[in-house]
Amino acid sequence: MTHTVGEVVQAKIIDENQTAFFAQVDGITYTLEKKQLDVPAEVGQVVEGFTYENNQHDLALSLEIPAVRLGHFAYGTVTDIRRDLGVFVDIGLPDKDVVVSLDELPTLKELWPQRGDQLLITLRVDNKERLWGELAPAEVYQAMRVPAKKNMQNKNVKATVYRLKMVGTYVLTDDYHFGFIHPDERYREPRLGEHVAARVIGVRDDGTLNLSLRPRAYESIGDDAQMILNLLKANPKHMLPYNDKSDPKAIKQYFNMSKGQFKRALGNLYKQRLITQDENGVYLTENDEA
Repeated sequence: MTHTVGEVVQAKIIDENQTAFFAQVDGITYTLEKKQLDVPAEVGQVVEGFTYENNQHDLALSLEIPAVRLGHFAYGTVTDIRRDLGVFVDIGLPDKDVVVSLDELPTLKELWPQRGDQLLITLRVDNKERLWGELAPAEVYQAMRVPAKKNMQNKNVKATVYRLKMVGTYVLTDDYHFGFIHPDERYREPRLGEHVAARVIGVRDDGTLNLSLRPRAYESIGDDAQMILNLLKANPKHMLPYNDKSDPKAIKQYFNMSKGQFKRALGNLYKQRLITQDENGVYLTENDEA
């Protein structure tokens, strides 16, 4: 065998105790917890499993073969962080998480994955027969990629961050499209492995999506401004006979808000270019009417 861990093997059960079987292949013995078995097994039986070193530093066999293996890439979930070591990732083993070394993680620790984030990884075995997680290289993402179509403009997408660069954030959407988020299109830099909700603001000729993490104008204007916007849209003339000079009592009676709230809401809508106003009132812009 090339490795004693990280392999899918056929092992023969040679012994047992109350809680475990002991299976052997090429003279190496692995512990197989009985609680993994759905049906009874017995000494002399051959079982297929994945070899690894468990948290007790025993060589173990898992009948649940993880999708993340040597030469196989799949997503694992981050379960813990150690600043002096890296992040622990659950790949489906019963009593073992693998570590992605800090050497593979961003220099800024605030951009490290957090618990629940997802990393696309494979496994490697070091010279001490220890399993490590290893981040997928660019060519693996390229092989997974599906070019996006032009009709995705303004669509909402979900995506996982896989690369952080000075020029921006690279993501892979849940539909396997490449996406790019420019620093101007985010309030903060997303973490490696973070799952983000974004909107499409452009589709490049090669099928890469330009994305934004900023909300659309109507999603960020606030409740008071949204109410005024809804009233303007409901009015057949798309106007209301109120402006920032109107009587506070009239504003309170019609909008149920103070004049200060009303002026702030108008200011918000005006900055978003959703309204205009004059001495007669406020009006929807032609763009927003459309």
